[in-house]
Amino acid sequence: MTAAYVALEGGHVIEGRGRSPGTARGELVFTTAYTGYEESLTDPSYEEQVLTFSYPLIGNYGVREERFEDDRVHPRAVLAKELTRDVAEWLESEGVPSIDHLDTREIVIDIRDGGAMKCGIAVGDDVTEEDALAELDRCKTMSEHTDIGAQVSVEKPTIHGADNGGPDVALVDCGAKGSIVDSLLEREATVHVLPYDTSVEAIDDIDPDVLFISNGPGDPTNYENAISLVREFVEDTPVAGICLGQQIVAEALEGTTEKMTFGHRGINQPVLDLESGRVVMTTQNHGYTVADPGDHLEITQVNVNDDTPEGLDGLEYDVITRQYHPEANPGPEDTLDFFDDVLGMTDSQTTAAVPADD
Repeated sequence: MTAAYVALEGGHVIEGRGRSPGTARGELVFTTAYTGYEESLTDPSYEEQVLTFSYPLIGNYGVREERFEDDRVHPRAVLAKELTRDVAEWLESEGVPSIDHLDTREIVIDIRDGGAMKCGIAVGDDVTEEDALAELDRCKTMSEHTDIGAQVSVEKPTIHGADNGGPDVALVDCGAKGSIVDSLLEREATVHVLPYDTSVEAIDDIDPDVLFISNGPGDPTNYENAISLVREFVEDTPVAGICLGQQIVAEALEGTTEKMTFGHRGINQPVLDLESGRVVMTTQNHGYTVADPGDHLEITQVNVNDDTPEGLDGLEYDVITRQYHPEANPGPEDTLDFFDDVLGMTDSQTTAAVPADD
């Protein structure tokens, strides 16, 4: 059996069965999703993380490329109770270490009680516990990855649906899932996918009907350029955001964000709409949340489990954000109407003063 070790923050080392070789380090997190492993593993929001699946068997319906959210696997390593050969071989082809025959219940409890933590991974015929501990010593916290957007964003602008004839959406790519673009294209929008550090001038040239801030990995306060873009355009252009995008919008409009203990990751997160009283099931993947929306945004939806903000609307201008993934890949389709609401903002724009910088 191929040797495999997981070194946890604090120095505890767990031994498992190596399925794909290599060394890695990252923030150890877990997902409660029991399907959608292909979508999860290709979600850019998992960049610089080690993903633990709480469901015991991962891979029982194979690996299909049409389900991918991006063109590569993003977690630095993968842990599971049992991985099928298909998934293990896929991860090996991607150069991503993986380990199974682990008590993932114990790992999830450790994360739940102690929070997401740094870890080191070593898998291979000749590796030792010391190799995993050496990776742990080199591991950074998520907030220390100050330019993580560069690892997941497009390098050059791209246009999708140029002949659609619908609204122009400027999508600032901080690690956007492919299904976000697909959801907008299905509604006949033209989607301009822009680098996370795109310029004001590039967006001015598009003259978009909506400025859309995508999901992505890491600490929202490190996305200073995207925060500045929201401040620049919110007076005249409707603004939307998903996941990290909600946090960036809040930071831009005088709100605050904070790191969660272990985050929300799974396809079974209940969200309450405060106006209608309706509860929907949602797909989520985030480790930060809006702590205070400030005076320019109102909370419209909350997580039933812990009351964290799941939806924000602008009080004086056209802003709508969601902390979860309404595009529903993987997971339920309860919230697809979010994209209709986003494009609906293009029909009646409002104007308001931009909050002044301190």
